[in-house]
Amino acid sequence: MMARPLSFDLHPTPPRQKGDGLAALRLIRSRRVGPATYHRLLAEHGSAEAALAALPQIARAAGVEDYAPCPAAAAEAEMAAGQRAGARLLTWGDADYPALLRDLAEAPPVLWLRGDLSVLDRMPVAVIGARNASSLGLRMARGLALGLSQSGAAVIAGLARGIDTVAHDAALHGGTIAVMAGGIDKIYPSENAALAEAICETGLLVTEQPPGTEPVARHFPARNRIISGLSRAVVVVEAAHRSGSLITARCALDQGREVMAVPGHPMDARAAGCNALIRDGAVLVRNSADVLAALQSNGCANAGADRVERPDPPATQPAAAPAPAPARSARPLQPAAVARRLADLGHGISRQPAATRPRDAGGPANLEGRILARLGPSPTEENLLIRDLGVPAAVLAPAILALELSGRVQRMAGGRLALSGA
Repeated sequence: MMARPLSFDLHPTPPRQKGDGLAALRLIRSRRVGPATYHRLLAEHGSAEAALAALPQIARAAGVEDYAPCPAAAAEAEMAAGQRAGARLLTWGDADYPALLRDLAEAPPVLWLRGDLSVLDRMPVAVIGARNASSLGLRMARGLALGLSQSGAAVIAGLARGIDTVAHDAALHGGTIAVMAGGIDKIYPSENAALAEAICETGLLVTEQPPGTEPVARHFPARNRIISGLSRAVVVVEAAHRSGSLITARCALDQGREVMAVPGHPMDARAAGCNALIRDGAVLVRNSADVLAALQSNGCANAGADRVERPDPPATQPAAAPAPAPARSARPLQPAAVARRLADLGHGISRQPAATRPRDAGGPANLEGRILARLGPSPTEENLLIRDLGVPAAVLAPAILALELSGRVQRMAGGRLALSGA
């Protein structure tokens, strides 16, 4: 029997912005405007319409004379293409925009969705892993996804081969969410076209890319931040030492989500990433009951233990201990060791100790030149840039925006900054 969906009302207040969909679409599709720049412009100008009107002047101040925002006709054509694909456009300020995603610093300004939006009301848990998964890994992913779905959770994955495909398939009956790297009408891989159609019956396809966009390599890390951003927890079933699943785990930690991992044999390279995460503090899970117990102990479910129907674990999964009582104090979130491990694997930023970072000796003059001198091909956190330059954030922000619009600086995942073309 299907349990009642777990609820998580994070936003008792109305959405903060009610901008027109066409204006929001024009703003995010304008040249050199990414999610971070979009939200900064929105905060400074109050609405997408006002930000669009201000963009040419901002660009001129940055030395770009021929700058023009995305034409209305181009945005209207995208909206028409989405409608032909049977999709719905959600902007960041819409009431139906996913609540967990809205609060992220780099929340997608617009989303294209196709399917049943009611699946967003369920407790969201991502189940991800290797494309070249082992037989045992596929069985584990199927058992986890089926158990979570039967308990009222919405299983989230990236529609990729291997673990993602099995997780979506197992959760079809209860509703699953597939986050895509390309346009809403570009299913990748193509062999999952039938699965995508089935997902739309009870679940949801989600993407931030325009209809007709073919997925390319740079789209997948951006997609991964949406997978983790939509989720309360990310469960990694199999992941090699350096894999896309660990990028998602890093995004989850940056966003304050719980990271869980299924242990594997030490001699299996496909389990190296999971085993390292567990060693450094990620929650070890053996079945869906372990996942639900961990979420309950951290207060992620607003319902008491009596509202969660926990399925009997399949024979291939060890029996889990019962969930802790609601009165028990919440367990601390992930330790810093997990983030350090991901950084060691190439998914983080090495931070120079504060005592060894030289202070900028210059004054406010030539601020853009000083910013460019501090940046390089490797992404740098904006807070570190502020600290190194010794300039208030309110003074630095307009200069960074001008550099973004002029194409000399680009925003990377996590709001980090790097020189363009590097």
